[in-house]
Amino acid sequence: MAASTHLLGMDLANPVVVGSGLLTDQERNIRRLLDAGAGAVVTKTIHPNPPIGLDERLVRLPTGMINSTTYSKRSVEHWLRILRDLARDGLPVIASLHADAPDELAELAARAQAAGCRALELGISCLNEEDGLDDTPERVHAYTAATRATARVPFSVKLASGEGLHARAFAAARAGADAVTISDTLPAAAVHPETGDLQLGGVFGYSGPGIKPLVLASLWKLRRAGFTLPVLASGGVQSGRDVHDYLEVGAVAAQVYTALHTDMYPTLARIVAETTAAGNTGRGLAPVTAADRSERVQS
Repeated sequence: MAASTHLLGMDLANPVVVGSGLLTDQERNIRRLLDAGAGAVVTKTIHPNPPIGLDERLVRLPTGMINSTTYSKRSVEHWLRILRDLARDGLPVIASLHADAPDELAELAARAQAAGCRALELGISCLNEEDGLDDTPERVHAYTAATRATARVPFSVKLASGEGLHARAFAAARAGADAVTISDTLPAAAVHPETGDLQLGGVFGYSGPGIKPLVLASLWKLRRAGFTLPVLASGGVQSGRDVHDYLEVGAVAAQVYTALHTDMYPTLARIVAETTAAGNTGRGLAPVTAADRSERVQS
């Protein structure tokens, strides 16, 4: 039996966390995913200005998928009602949040906290926004620091793997993050076999088993660089073995998402069962307290 996992102030039954996306955009799905065995579920990203008229599409590839999705189309008020209901039942739910400016994100975090949400994930690295995203340590620090100024609950900052990850991760740590999530989707494109045009009309977010080796390398290198905040791994989890691979390189939990687009609940139940059967052999580090954070994030 796998040992319980302590994550963002919550004691979870296992380290398998369902990541943010279309599948977590409804309360019914969130509850059913938890019933299927998820240690926790991350909501679809809540935004004060939900997208209007967005054509959310997916392109399936042999090694994952490319998607053009961004944020939940549901209003903040709608989500606050859901968060209150989930909190009332004591369910391990992490609210994914983003906004157009740091002060707006801070206000949204305060509202989610007031609704009883016990943990947050800042979904600030979505590259499917208009004109894409060229993230910087300064931007990460600004959003993280603003949220820390208002949020008493623990939160993770979701970052994309790739160039400059170390600087962005340490920036999040110095600004007060309790953890980081690596990785958000990575830029990718697919060519239509008949027209020669890019499918979905451009470059969008890629997820799936193809990015797992990249994320493993990112986590390993971060730990070697002395990064000590808890890390939630995200990228290409299809089995319990994948979960434990992430735990072995220093993650405290692993998010699964893309694999659930096929037989969502049975697939999740299988991954959880495989993870539990294998036993918790990971060496993720314990959460860092506010008192020693400033000393341990210097690099």
